[in-house]
Amino acid sequence: MKPILETPVLDGIDRRILAELQDDGRMTNVELAKRAGISAPPCLRRVRRLEEAGIIRGYHADTNPQTLGWEITFFAIVGLESQKEVVLSAFEQMVGDWPEVRECHMIRGGGDFLLRLVARDTAHENVLTQKLTGAPHVSRVQTLQTIRTSRHLTGVPL
Repeated sequence: MKPILETPVLDGIDRRILAELQDDGRMTNVELAKRAGISAPPCLRRVRRLEEAGIIRGYHADTNPQTLGWEITFFAIVGLESQKEVVLSAFEQMVGDWPEVRECHMIRGGGDFLLRLVARDTAHENVLTQKLTGAPHVSRVQTLQTIRTSRHLTGVPL
């Protein structure tokens, strides 16, 4: 991950560029410039500046987990025995090595971490839950299985 530089002041054109890229990151620079109302060269310079500032963190394909064999999405609220930085960092590093952990958030109120995980089936979900409950310094784990997702947006409102 690139270091984040000083955040530039965003004008209306920058916000249009970001909104369009959040909606469709595969469009050409020419199309993006057209939608932003500017010519292609300054559009490309703006995109590069937004990337260098860490505002645009990357581009990816939004894949369908079920069609790829990941039938279950679940969340885990994890409480640790200690909130010492060494314990928190060790937990983050440990779950950071698990490919099934798709998101890891340190939280306030009701636990220390909220994880979003994917599993191939219920047996795999149980294995992952057991790995979590047996991990060093973990005092409790509450899992919440997703039944249906009616809204899944990336990015932020612009």
